Amino acid sequence: MVVKYTMSMSFFVIFASTVTIIVHGFPSTLDGPLNPVTAPLDPNLNPIAFDLPESDPSFVKPISEFLLPEQISVSLSYSFDSVWISWVTGEYQIGEKDSAPLDPNCVQSIVQYREFDVRRTRKQNATGHSIVYNQQYSSENGFMNYTSGIIHHVQLTGLKPNTLYRYQCGDPSLSAMSKEYYFRTMPKSTSENYPHRIVVAGDLGLTYNTSTVLGHILSNHPDLVVLLGGFSYADTYLANKTKLDCSSCHCDQNGTSSDCGSCYSSGETYQPRWDYWGRFMEPLTANVPTMMVAGEHEIEPQTENNLTFAAYSSRFAFPSNESADQYIWLESDLIKINRSETPWVVATWSLPWYSTFKGHYREAESMRIHLEDLLYNYRVDIVFNSHVDAYERSNRVYNYTLDQCGPVYITTGAGGAGKLETQHVDDPGNIPDPSQNYSCRSSGLNSTLEPVKDETCPVKQPEYSAYRESSFGFGILEVKNETHALWSWNRNQDLYYLAADVIHIVRQPEMCSVCN
Repeated sequence: MVVKYTMSMSFFVIFASTVTIIVHGFPSTLDGPLNPVTAPLDPNLNPIAFDLPESDPSFVKPISEFLLPEQISVSLSYSFDSVWISWVTGEYQIGEKDSAPLDPNCVQSIVQYREFDVRRTRKQNATGHSIVYNQQYSSENGFMNYTSGIIHHVQLTGLKPNTLYRYQCGDPSLSAMSKEYYFRTMPKSTSENYPHRIVVAGDLGLTYNTSTVLGHILSNHPDLVVLLGGFSYADTYLANKTKLDCSSCHCDQNGTSSDCGSCYSSGETYQPRWDYWGRFMEPLTANVPTMMVAGEHEIEPQTENNLTFAAYSSRFAFPSNESADQYIWLESDLIKINRSETPWVVATWSLPWYSTFKGHYREAESMRIHLEDLLYNYRVDIVFNSHVDAYERSNRVYNYTLDQCGPVYITTGAGGAGKLETQHVDDPGNIPDPSQNYSCRSSGLNSTLEPVKDETCPVKQPEYSAYRESSFGFGILEVKNETHALWSWNRNQDLYYLAADVIHIVRQPEMCSVCN
């Protein structure tokens, strides 16, 4: 497997290699376009997600020694033979603007690792770097500053494909090493191996639902986890720990919103929730490569310095450096793919292009217009999004028209946080608010954008929407061979091994060749 990533707009692309097994027994996209289905709302399901209290034991710093590693995570690097190990030492500080941060040079960033089943092999050492970031904001007590603990990033290289490794991280000179953890590398792209299970989830947050999702993910033993936006939800809290009622806000980068005032309160956030999230997720992130794709809640604009994404970009490691221009980066990467060697191409970002839920309807229309032709011409197979707190899977679609060569778009924004979207744009009386730029074409807005096939608000579930459901959960993608992949949506209210929506996504390379 090869992973490509750009920080500029949190675009993440997965290329999966080939295998030779087909699993039968489920419907497939070859049967389509499938008739639109709307799953009934479970009457026993509470659509509102309640945050775990700050006193939750999983949020508490688990160690008394100041410099022992915590919030440990593994993420993929640019190729199968490399990963990043990240962790935090020390404790965060909240105080005045000029409060002294921790010194990143006071502790080393070292990972000791070796193959799991080669016990006589000596441990190898890898050394990395460490940083401290600030999040500045104004509050009722004046100008304040959050300073993180020391965040470490170490890259391991020269690893064997599809191999289980054991590792410890920390500073051995200070006897400050973590316990042993394990991770498995990705298979080599040219081989016939593949990651058996890729979990995809969006907008997890830190709620009681998140606990269920995390437990179900761990029970399914994934090889790779892709999380799409909405991690700590620190931006929904003020610095005094007050929860903002902004679960359905539509905010711009300045934190302003037309429907509930200021979602971000002029850059004020409660940054310790990032530390809570790192501790809460460690059972997964320390043992399974986890890729983080930013969304709206990771913007976190700061008051005086105009910085954004400070916590997100500091706490996680990414496969490649930030790109200068997203379109050029994406086109350059897509051109390089040898589809006979890596047939599957999957793209992810936060805001969906094809969602029929009322919230955020066509909010990403400008992005779609600028990028959809590129994804279509290079035959991207699947697109994963989040942001909308619900689940929806499309038929293959291009420019709102059914097209067997278009991608399948899947929204997985119900990982645990927020309030479930239960209303659809085609429900009676649900024409979107005409004051919003993402309203239906009939409102006369967005007049500078190019026309699309359906010019009016839909009065029934659009034909490109194959299945939609209001439920918390996560999805699993299993690549079976060069043409078949199995996708399943797992709801929180079901047992971890049951799925509400299962389908084979089938490629047709003989019919849908890449358009150079």
